[in-house]
Amino acid sequence: MTTIQESAEYLIKSILPESASVSINYRDENDITIIEITALPEYIGQLIGKEGKIIKSIRSLLNLSFPTVKYLLEIKE
Repeated sequence: MTTIQESAEYLIKSILPESASVSINYRDENDITIIEITALPEYIGQLIGKEGKIIKSIRSLLNLSFPTVKYLLEIKE
């Protein structure tokens, strides 16, 4: 995985079941990569985890893997 987009997609799809319909969109605004995740509410709950632990872990992994990339991870229903 050479880009933040590939890494984010891999992590998100690894956490959710294969039957989950999740959409991951990317866009760049003012040198910030915006990663937009859209899924059903029950899958969003799985992605966030208790007290936000899973999404925090995803952000930590992305920060450690790509320290120079500015990004914003958005979750939508």
